[in-house]
Amino acid sequence: MFRFAHPEYFWLLAVIPLLVVVYAWSVWRRRRWLERFGDPVRIAALVPDASPGRHFTKFVMLLAAVSLLVVALARPQLGSKLKEVTVSGIEMMLAVDVSNSMLAEDFEPNRLERTKYAIGRLLEGLRQDRVGLVIFAGDAYVQLPITSDYRTAMGFVRQITPTMVSRQGTAIGAAIDLSVSAFSSDSEGSRVIILITDGENHEDDAMAAAERAAEKGIKIYTIGIGTPEGAPIRVGDDFIRDENGDMVVTHLDEAGLRHIALTTGGAYIRSSSQSVGLTEIIAKINETETKEFTAQMFDEYDEQYRLFVAAALVCVLLGWLIQTRKNRLLARFNIFHTR
Repeated sequence: MFRFAHPEYFWLLAVIPLLVVVYAWSVWRRRRWLERFGDPVRIAALVPDASPGRHFTKFVMLLAAVSLLVVALARPQLGSKLKEVTVSGIEMMLAVDVSNSMLAEDFEPNRLERTKYAIGRLLEGLRQDRVGLVIFAGDAYVQLPITSDYRTAMGFVRQITPTMVSRQGTAIGAAIDLSVSAFSSDSEGSRVIILITDGENHEDDAMAAAERAAEKGIKIYTIGIGTPEGAPIRVGDDFIRDENGDMVVTHLDEAGLRHIALTTGGAYIRSSSQSVGLTEIIAKINETETKEFTAQMFDEYDEQYRLFVAAALVCVLLGWLIQTRKNRLLARFNIFHTR
């Protein structure tokens, strides 16, 4: 596996166009300066050893050195060993509501964006647990199978939008059933589902799905995001309206979410403007009995930046060795195609 430990350093490559502009300006300025003294062709004849091509080659070597040093700063790494390790933790499936009601703005900027932010913070704090992602609206889909690769999970979370599920609605029961079936076979006894939704179930029997999960020893922790007072749903530049032209207001349905959690031995938390509730949920989940399971991980990464530093030094050395005047011994080979 190849990766860059610090890809943010690639922003430094923005200096390359700046150097090109400075070089082009200096060439233009030098040419204008020479034109003040006479015809450039005659001046070139007076200094036959001058070589504009060598100046350009030295500049190219400088650009190459700068580029290679930036790559080195980004610390290219190569995964050297993939091994199975035994870890102690739990498997959690995040079931996230992506229906249009999650675009309500009673949480800033809206319910869904606040949820994504909270999940990101959660992933930053995980160490040995495994996590998966189910998204649902009128249907439910596994967005990310169970994994211990939190970096990949973070990427999937950032991509969540309501357009990922074509059929609108809130099928909480389908999300629970799909989450139950998505757990790995070796995690039995240490499985939890974190259900994040506004609770307005319109599609199926969520309680029946919760009872099936409880029979398999799976706890469901529910997070109600939204306010009981509700808020209109903004899609694009307008609000969703009913057949009478009135704005549709979506309300938090706490009763159903609380019942789902109690049925499975989990817990319910209502989000607030200060916290979505994941921190509190994780504190409760940590009391759950953990289980040992195997995971494949890269044991170590080999640093590759030394190769790029060496290549940069070679470019600097070559640029230093290239003289700005023609070498009489090498002139017959016309290496730089100058006359």
